[in-house]
Amino acid sequence: MPADLAVVGLGHDGLPLAQAAVAAGLATVGYDPDPRRLAEPAAGRTPADVRRMVKAGFRTVTDPAELGRVRTVALCVPTPLGPGGNPDLSTLADTARTLAARLRPHTTVLLESTVGPGTTETFLRPLLEAGSGLRAGRDFHLAYSPGRVDPGSRTHDYATTPKVIGGLTPACTEAAAAFYGRLTEKVVRARGPREAETVKLLETTFRLVNTALVNEMAVLCHDLGVDLWDAIRCAETKPYGFLAFRPGPGFGGHGAPPAPGRPQPPAGAPGPGLRLTGLAREINDRMPGYVTRRCAALLNEHGKSARGARVLLLGVTYKPDIADVQGSPAAEIAQTLTELGATVGYHDPYVPVWNVQGTPVPRADALYEAVGEADLTVLLQHHHTYDLQGLAAKAQLLLDTRGATPTGAAHRL
Repeated sequence: MPADLAVVGLGHDGLPLAQAAVAAGLATVGYDPDPRRLAEPAAGRTPADVRRMVKAGFRTVTDPAELGRVRTVALCVPTPLGPGGNPDLSTLADTARTLAARLRPHTTVLLESTVGPGTTETFLRPLLEAGSGLRAGRDFHLAYSPGRVDPGSRTHDYATTPKVIGGLTPACTEAAAAFYGRLTEKVVRARGPREAETVKLLETTFRLVNTALVNEMAVLCHDLGVDLWDAIRCAETKPYGFLAFRPGPGFGGHGAPPAPGRPQPPAGAPGPGLRLTGLAREINDRMPGYVTRRCAALLNEHGKSARGARVLLLGVTYKPDIADVQGSPAAEIAQTLTELGATVGYHDPYVPVWNVQGTPVPRADALYEAVGEADLTVLLQHHHTYDLQGLAAKAQLLLDTRGATPTGAAHRL
């Protein structure tokens, strides 16, 4: 049965897009050649969310022929950073070839995966044209729109978050605008796909750099005996020129910018690249090690050794109130503490099973009992279901890496 939209990749960006399309009344299918991935909720969605979508007519398919029966195809496949620090485009390439063999004239193809500037024009376009015999901008529409999902947010949903689009031609831009205009209240037109791709690069780099700034400040303020969280609280009262970021145990999530140097090989852009990005990444990458050193120091100050200590990690997701652990610094912290000889357990209301380096980490079912028995409890993620005042009162020793506990109730990062 023909559909309005096919979403390829039901992950961090794809599933929210499909959910928004279903809510807008669009006949939507989710495509993935691996049926196991179609059954896995992502981006903080739950099985109940997916069941509601299915009840509203959403279908998941594994037959690539379905891609030739829709008006619009959105490519939301994963592009994780590879060994060189740039997005791995292998899955995107495979998907493009699969789509190209079935691409029909007048179809609108949208790319939402995180890529470097130039990828839509110099990487995706040739694959689609070579495999289909059609020409982008003449026979089918091609545009890029950066994903702007804020998992777990109570204030920013799909409809109220402006959607940036950049088409290969003005007609491509308008075709994309007509589609996204049915899902969101505001569409922002970029000059072209390279500008739209750079929006994603700019937004993710902004988050990376500012997180690195406050993480470095956290280390400095600890050495100086300064309450950084109180300083941030005061600084954010300034009505202009300041945006509050808060430190944490590392940098996680899906929106990691490419490595320093040229943003992405297909772009072929000259120049020195983003050196500040490399420094910010280095600072953030040091934070899990800093947290484990603080753990060892706190245990030592209280007459205990890391070896043989019982350490409980609270919250192992990269963001509060969601089930996504991608890029979470919790894995590195757990691994390092284990290597130091500690017995590590965890609690997270959103993560029933957690493996680090292929080894299962024991989950605490009785939270308060586990906190009371642990030599050290480490708050890595502030889920709102946690009663931090009660947990602080129960813990023998509590390290708060998020500055979320009441002042004086715990040791802060």
